[in-house]
Amino acid sequence: MKIPVIKKLAESHSLEELQAAEEALYNEETPAIEIKGDDEGEQLTHVIAALFVKEHMAEHDSDLKTALREYTLKVRNSIS
Repeated sequence: MKIPVIKKLAESHSLEELQAAEEALYNEETPAIEIKGDDEGEQLTHVIAALFVKEHMAEHDSDLKTALREYTLKVRNSIS
């Protein structure tokens, strides 16, 4: 998981584009948007994270930095 990649995806693409990319990756297809990552698993992680960030921003009327922080906190809590 690379935060700069997640940030760029959330800044550069709409919710619909990210959802379509997620669906393509689940179906083992090439997404219409470029997603950096070492493999399909990392690419999927980046898309799911960007979706979380976009949805958090909309639901909580928050900025990108706050939504990214919430995502990383969620990940840290799930690991510990």
